[in-house]
Amino acid sequence: MTGQLIHLNTAGAGLMPAAVSTAMADCLAREAATGGYETELHHDEVLQHDVYRRLGRVLGADADDLALFDSATRAWWRVVSRLDLGPDDLIWVTPYEYAGSLIGYFNLRDRTGCTIETIPLRPDGNLDLDWMAAHLSDRVALVSVTHVPSGCGIVNPVAEIGRLLAPYRARYAVDACQAVGQLPLDVAEIGCDLLTGAGRKFLCGPRGSGFAYTTPELRAALLPDFTDLHVARVSSPTAVTVHERSARTLELGERSTAVVLGLHAALGHHLELAEEGRAFPRKDVVEALHACVAGLPGAELLAPGTQQSGILSFRHASLSAEQVRDGLAARGINGWKISGDHTPLYLSARGVDTAVRLSVHHYTSLEDVEALGRALHGLR
Repeated sequence: MTGQLIHLNTAGAGLMPAAVSTAMADCLAREAATGGYETELHHDEVLQHDVYRRLGRVLGADADDLALFDSATRAWWRVVSRLDLGPDDLIWVTPYEYAGSLIGYFNLRDRTGCTIETIPLRPDGNLDLDWMAAHLSDRVALVSVTHVPSGCGIVNPVAEIGRLLAPYRARYAVDACQAVGQLPLDVAEIGCDLLTGAGRKFLCGPRGSGFAYTTPELRAALLPDFTDLHVARVSSPTAVTVHERSARTLELGERSTAVVLGLHAALGHHLELAEEGRAFPRKDVVEALHACVAGLPGAELLAPGTQQSGILSFRHASLSAEQVRDGLAARGINGWKISGDHTPLYLSARGVDTAVRLSVHHYTSLEDVEALGRALHGLR
């Protein structure tokens, strides 16, 4: 809770702590007073080194394996679009795949002739790992798993999947947009080749910030593509020399200094809370959220699987998602209306057009959930 506002839309964008907004405002003021290049030079150590080190601490990754982008989507497709695939290759996705990623996979399929298959679910909504084990072969070139979907709060077993894939050639990509900042992450434990995330959600950083972790082996296998001048130079009239081998070869040289400084501050704030054991949504608050919505007459929870996160979506039998969102807003509570076609292989396939999504974080208290319950029961 912040003042009189109860923010239950961290899955959309978290509330930025003062350190983030201050870092960004100070940067813009300095740029206005002294110039953009001069401001960038002033913050050179943070921009070139410290922000990567902090992100590495959050992800359990080496700083050289991290790249920054203006969104998680751009981070994802900067890598996935360069995979060397052919007609004999399979891409495995889950029913919880984000629609933006599916659009890219369809383009990749149309360009390369590869085949996309969907990993089935068990009756309880969990991914069918036995099916995966039985059907894995060296034809599977890429396995794409959303750690926590934005449309429903299941936590998929990314580390268990990583161990399953380890003996095979398949590249393993994890969409951690809703997981980073909400759950502890360690890329070595997950065993992934690619992991992407956004700064604006549970890290509570600025919009326009995203990142990718990539292994050196994956980067070496990517098809050649444009390399910007911050890591390369034209060494002759017909040749380019790349003088960097880290993941920064994936980046563009131009970026917002204010956004990167805001992300750096958000990572620092998250790490401070982690040291105090306060970085993630509390288990009792998550459980209270589920109990609150489950006890609402007319509510249908969209909560598949056996392990749930701090994200919960639901439909109401007599109220539209817009009516619930707007009714909560009038009572000082932020929720959100989501579209089923953003998670089409799960929500749309089950006839979900729109739904209400609520998401708790470390700043959500049991009193906030109690206020939510009163507000929900008061909607007409």
